Amino acid sequence: MRENPDYNDIYYQNTTNYSQIIDIVTERVIPLSDLAAPIDWEGFFGNAHPVEIEIGFGKGRFLLETSKRHPKVNYVGVERAQKYVGLTRERFEKYMQHFGVDKTSGTFSNVRLAWADANYFLTRYVPAASVQAYHIYFPDPWPKKRQRKRRIFRNQDFLSALAETLKSDVGRLYIATDYETYFWEIQERLSQVSALRPIEENLSPDRDITTNFEMKYTSEGREIYRAVYEKFSS
Repeated sequence: MRENPDYNDIYYQNTTNYSQIIDIVTERVIPLSDLAAPIDWEGFFGNAHPVEIEIGFGKGRFLLETSKRHPKVNYVGVERAQKYVGLTRERFEKYMQHFGVDKTSGTFSNVRLAWADANYFLTRYVPAASVQAYHIYFPDPWPKKRQRKRRIFRNQDFLSALAETLKSDVGRLYIATDYETYFWEIQERLSQVSALRPIEENLSPDRDITTNFEMKYTSEGREIYRAVYEKFSS
């Protein structure tokens, strides 16, 4: 059995034919295949604000709270599971209804959901040196031995895409997990990416914004492991 995943064009053709981009406010849905690659972020969002991407946004709590807090940052949430895309759309809709958010006010106009495989999206649609930050919180640890090859940090194309698409000297990768052995594996894998280096400062600019998983695991008394990596110019 392979230790690392073996992805190819046939795999992506079979798993991403549903891929689409969703505008939270207008509810406009665009098939990913209709977009020119790589995406022109300025044309896509209609402004030149910095772009941050959350991979595996789950139920969308972090994405909602951070996009509300930073209206001059554009956020793209990438999620492969249809269930969580639906739950996140519902979370935003309920928030807007509950607080009477006028959809013409600009609130959440800085958010897009990408229902897609993360590696497929990064390697094909994200321009080089265009992302201010990646947020990867509680990625699936695939704990069973036969499943570990599915771990996203075992995908070398994905790791290379993270480094290539982050902006030099300001681009950062934020990671959190409750799974200790996977945390050490992530650090080992990232140590082999020459363009990224770990930093000790500013473990998260929005530490008070927790994901649903973090709330659950913290209430269970689990330790949360965090790391931040920065892209630097060679």
